[in-house]
Amino acid sequence: MPYFLLTEVVVGVAAGGVNALNSGSLTLLSYAASLPLVAVTALFGPVRPMSVAAVRAMCEVPGDGLADGPTHSWAARARASAWWTLHLGTGAVISALTLAVPPMAVLLIAVPVVGRMRDMELGYGWFGTHADPYVAPLLGIGLLAGLTLCAVGAGRLLAAMAPVLLGPTAADRLAAAEERAADLAVRNRLARELHDAVGHALSAVTLQAAAARRMLQRDPDFVREALAAIEDTTRRTVGELDAVLGLLRDGDPARPDTAPTLAADLDGLLSRTRAAGTTVTAHQDPGPAGDWTALPAIASREAYRIVQEGLTNALRHGAGPVDLRIRVQAGSDTAHRELEIVMTNPPAVPAEDRETRTTGGRGLRGSAERAALLGGSVEAGPHGDRWRLRAVLPLTGEAR
Repeated sequence: MPYFLLTEVVVGVAAGGVNALNSGSLTLLSYAASLPLVAVTALFGPVRPMSVAAVRAMCEVPGDGLADGPTHSWAARARASAWWTLHLGTGAVISALTLAVPPMAVLLIAVPVVGRMRDMELGYGWFGTHADPYVAPLLGIGLLAGLTLCAVGAGRLLAAMAPVLLGPTAADRLAAAEERAADLAVRNRLARELHDAVGHALSAVTLQAAAARRMLQRDPDFVREALAAIEDTTRRTVGELDAVLGLLRDGDPARPDTAPTLAADLDGLLSRTRAAGTTVTAHQDPGPAGDWTALPAIASREAYRIVQEGLTNALRHGAGPVDLRIRVQAGSDTAHRELEIVMTNPPAVPAEDRETRTTGGRGLRGSAERAALLGGSVEAGPHGDRWRLRAVLPLTGEAR
């Protein structure tokens, strides 16, 4: 209506200062002149998000067929402008018909009942109060039916054109795919952290408790050590679990990364594993620095999780002592260094005596994902008469 009133004034002035609403042709001309003005103004402002909200509320268009948010692409703006023009242009016609047709239809239907209406100069031609009193009601009903058909047809037209003119562009689809990929990466990271932290803790605590029960009468010192390891394991795991769950809470402020690293807890991890009754022989070579504190934080963290997963598998499925070797060595390019982790243990016990495995291999797959983030690799499988896990993590370059 604001566009139409503006062009109606301009057309009336251009036609010699007349009221354009008194002329059918000038009214149509004002309507036609308002459409380009509608199209131009639709190129600016939040037209698309407002239109998308209206379509979702009234046209029952599936949400994935529409693009949310404003756009900086002129092609998308042109499409939104075409939709805005179609929407307002069609709405103006339906609105005008809705204002004019029902009163006229009521008068036509009432002509046979109220005879005085035949003397009133209302309507136009066949659609007037001078129409045949037996035909007038049919004409009135026809007007209402035609108005209904026009309204339904306009709604279906807009619903059909909305996905075409307000649908996502290639840039919108790319942005949505990147957002989904980022969300999936976060979820995968959280799943890895929960699996490694909680899975290792449950395996270690179960074996530590079983070992303590077996040695309860024979070796009280071992039992005390096992119970202390259980307490330490559960306390650490509760802290890690709380940190991971904090990332899932909406509005929770960003917390510092509390995940353990080689420098902070490798010796503790090995001692807690030994407390479960498994012999672990560790050979550590941090390189010229002399300790693991010189490692990049992300490499130290991911290496710790890989070692933890290897020890978890050895506890669950192994059948003997574990040999662990961690060293910093020169990479294929002498200008770069890499961290190598090699863990071996005897093959698993026979299937009939083996603990049932329910993890579906998520741990090794998670370790491979951790290594891949740093540009490294993980290999796991039979190696001679032993089972071997080997991971190589580059210590230079950016994480992927």
